[in-house]
Amino acid sequence: NCTGLGSAALWLEMDNKKRIQLLQFIMGTYCLPVGGFAELTGSNGTQKFCNDKVGKEMWLPWSHTCFNHLDLPPYKNYKHLKEKLLYAIEETDRGDGVLVLSQGRP
Repeated sequence: NCTGLGSAALWLEMDNKKRIQLLQFIMGTYCLPVGGFAELTGSNGTQKFCNDKVGKEMWLPWSHTCFNHLDLPPYKNYKHLKEKLLYAIEETDRGDGVLVLSQGRP
């Protein structure tokens, strides 16, 4: 299964526009603090970025912006991860910040 290492590889592969979209998707902002990822804060103070493998493979990734948290379903391979994550960040970057899709998800 493709998890955290796959998302790190995808970050390195992205251009700056896609990186900004990804930051916006995960954190609700495209700006990092002066100290970088190490200085991220959330609704409860210091809140490091993290991602978890949850859900079903057919689901799209989703985020919890108050906690700098990305949930990634257990995709079978890097190609599937890339396709789903790029779709999610591109569809939420339409100005309203909301992605509403029916995926059989609770």
